Amino acid sequence: MASELLNFTTVPVIGLPIAVTNYEKAIEWIKAAALKSDRAYAFEASNTHVAALARHDPSFGEAMAQFDFIAPDGMPLVWSVNWQLEEKDKLKDRVYGPTLMLKTIESTQAEPKFKHFLFGGKQSTLDKLQARFSKDYPDTNIVGSYSPPFGEWPEDEFDRICKKIQDSGANFVWVGLGCPKQERWIAKYKDQLPPAVYFGIGAAFAFHAGEVKQAPAWIQKCGAEWFYRLCKEPRRLIKRYFTYNSLFVWYALRDQMKD
Repeated sequence: MASELLNFTTVPVIGLPIAVTNYEKAIEWIKAAALKSDRAYAFEASNTHVAALARHDPSFGEAMAQFDFIAPDGMPLVWSVNWQLEEKDKLKDRVYGPTLMLKTIESTQAEPKFKHFLFGGKQSTLDKLQARFSKDYPDTNIVGSYSPPFGEWPEDEFDRICKKIQDSGANFVWVGLGCPKQERWIAKYKDQLPPAVYFGIGAAFAFHAGEVKQAPAWIQKCGAEWFYRLCKEPRRLIKRYFTYNSLFVWYALRDQMKD
């Protein structure tokens, strides 16, 4: 799929094809896909939760198979990728979704052909995001945003979303519905969505809106961001992290023993 744009190498990490990439190469691919205008392209910055869930839940694995480019967001994925590479090819850093979002927005400043749409989250969060981006990246085209209804969506909601994206002319659509809802949504409707690059961006909206504090850089670098976030939101995240971090380690060890 993605090879029709720019060639890139992938290696399997517990079955998920992870791109051997960095921020520069990922953004190069994203821009090329945005200008194709032939169909919807799906981009994911994958952490251990996404990778383990894709292996553990066949339906989610099928959803992730619809994604054109899967970058290594979590440090354990970077380590797993590097384990399979020669020294000269090893990755020096992850492609962290929230940082990728800022770098992509920054790199498309003053280029009218690139237009961004923010989809998901509360309206108050979207308002904060647009205010921040207007201040920090004044020459970037944020052409629209939409906060979908809370809970079950009405039958005509998908048509409403598509019309808003299409009318905006966006070719970057940042989807912040939370994992795994955003990935399932992108995969399910990929063939029906207006042409653009669709990003499953997770907590980036809350981070950049200033609603949730990100882990310090040194904690992120050593792969302990999950623990930092767990300490901040223990009730919400304890089941996710202990379940899927454990599954990631189990699947990685099992695959290693098979080799």
